[in-house]
Amino acid sequence: MANQGGSQHGIARTSRVRTEAQRQRDLERIASYRVLEDDLRARVKNPRTAYADRASAQHVFDLTTRLLRLNPEYYTVWNIRRRALLVLLPAGPKARRGDCCDRSSCSCLGETQPSHGCPKAGRSGTTADDAGDHTSEENDEEKKQDDEETEKQTRTMLQTELEFTIPLLIESPKCYWIWSYRLWILRQSISRLPVPVARGIWQAELALASKMLTKDRRNFHAWGYRRHVVAQLESDALGGGSMVEAEFQYTEDKIRADLSNFSAWHSRSKLIPRLLEERGADEKARREFFEAELDKIHNALNVGPEDQSLWYYHQYLMLNLTTLPPNNEHTITPTLPIEDRIAFLRNELAEIRDLLEDYDNVKLIYEALIDLTLDLCRLEGKRKPDEEEKENLREWLGKMKELDPMRMGRWRDFEEGLRREWGVEA
Repeated sequence: MANQGGSQHGIARTSRVRTEAQRQRDLERIASYRVLEDDLRARVKNPRTAYADRASAQHVFDLTTRLLRLNPEYYTVWNIRRRALLVLLPAGPKARRGDCCDRSSCSCLGETQPSHGCPKAGRSGTTADDAGDHTSEENDEEKKQDDEETEKQTRTMLQTELEFTIPLLIESPKCYWIWSYRLWILRQSISRLPVPVARGIWQAELALASKMLTKDRRNFHAWGYRRHVVAQLESDALGGGSMVEAEFQYTEDKIRADLSNFSAWHSRSKLIPRLLEERGADEKARREFFEAELDKIHNALNVGPEDQSLWYYHQYLMLNLTTLPPNNEHTITPTLPIEDRIAFLRNELAEIRDLLEDYDNVKLIYEALIDLTLDLCRLEGKRKPDEEEKENLREWLGKMKELDPMRMGRWRDFEEGLRREWGVEA
């Protein structure tokens, strides 16, 4: 890796020599970009005129479209686009229904109630009440049509905005500002559209997140985004219910496809407490679940003990043993007796030591053995290691120094901690 000339992830960079024609095209693009930027800056300098009417807002909006296609990292332009879109979006039926309710409440309190006497007849013989009912029905029908048209326009505009960001995401999948704007559009669907329609838009977003993770299984940005989308789909605002079982199965599928998927293991650890809670798992069910997870990680470690993603999840499972009441409310086995915790740790030490038969040059195994030994001492009344354990600790630390000499300072500090806290002499 020493002489790779600015390589990234082991892939050497190649220098790109531009022709004069290419350089001229780049200069023209830069000049065009600056003209666009100057035009937009001039227009939004006075917000009162920039967003005064739909025509002005539309012009600003169109300028942001052109600029963002050239530079999606320009977060100020995304904010300008938001302001313009708020002018262009029609007032939603939800808001209008709220206004109507307010007006009816005021009229009931502030106006004289009509007489309940005999209705007055018009010249045609039709009573005023009959005419009023007919007019009211026409108004209701007209309002319904207006609401449907407004809903259709709003849905179309929001979906168009979501589609606008797709090619930008393909080009810049880790650009924070694109994701932020996309979430803002999705939140607009909740506040402006009926729940079933908004939910459909968010479900389509979950499908997009799944598609992205199919393309790049370990993209932690996409995993975080997926968790946010799922949380919204579960919320009352979208008439949702728990999706924890489906999401847990999703992590299972992703781990089965790629054991090195750190984000899938991480999401799994976040889902487990809620999963067990919603299942109403008793002590026996929780223990069986814990044992099944241990078997899963053992099988994975037997295949790839050099994979740090697997050891992180292994550490998570071990924390379920070493975290004691009253701080273990959200662990897998909060009521597990101390003697059972000790037995699990002893079995785990034996399991991990077996890996050394085939993988004696993997540093992560030695780190795990040291951690497990010290955890066992803590659980057994914070006792000092016995002579055999001290010898093992010295041997394993020596192996870590040999396998990872670049961190020699760290290992010496750790060695000093072993001597001072645990009585393990070098």
